[in-house]
Amino acid sequence: MTYGVIILIVIFQPELRRGLEQLGSSGLSRFLGFDKEIMAKSKENIYKIVIAAKELSKMRIGGLIVIQKEIKIEDIIATGIQINAEVSPQLLVNLFTPNTPLHDGAVIISDNKVAAAACMLPLANNNDIAKELGTRHRAAIGMSKESDAIVVVISEETGKISVAKDGQLYADLDEETLKKILIKNLIVEDNKNKEEKANDEAEK
Repeated sequence: MTYGVIILIVIFQPELRRGLEQLGSSGLSRFLGFDKEIMAKSKENIYKIVIAAKELSKMRIGGLIVIQKEIKIEDIIATGIQINAEVSPQLLVNLFTPNTPLHDGAVIISDNKVAAAACMLPLANNNDIAKELGTRHRAAIGMSKESDAIVVVISEETGKISVAKDGQLYADLDEETLKKILIKNLIVEDNKNKEEKANDEAEK
């Protein structure tokens, strides 16, 4: 009996290893509640971003917040000042306050942390946007074209809040609409993509 078990382990070693890898990357994390914990943190941060955007809008302070998804943007993070802080409305508002050291450029949120500030984003071509939109909106569209990131932009001139996604700009959003867009793209679709990826790996 003992020899039989050992022989089976040797014969099916590759399959067992692959199964354990899949369990470690998806099933085990779900079993321990890591996914739920990350989801709760993401939702909490979305509310904080919405509060910050609303405050910046009210004060007519320009802002540019990039929320990283699956595609890593370390090259963009490297252009700014590393922060690695918890997300809070107060921090986000302070970072964009005029005449402060880090108010120019974009704030990057990665893995539920404020990764960096004063980051430089790629600009979209002038032909891609309306003439009345400025540099922040060009940067938001450019960033969303080159990655799957969601970009929240607050206009300094009008105080209007917009979201750039997949090269498209969704302009003049109220607080509730902004919240719904962020939850849909950062939580609902993200979880759907993770489940599809886990199912594909299981089938392999």
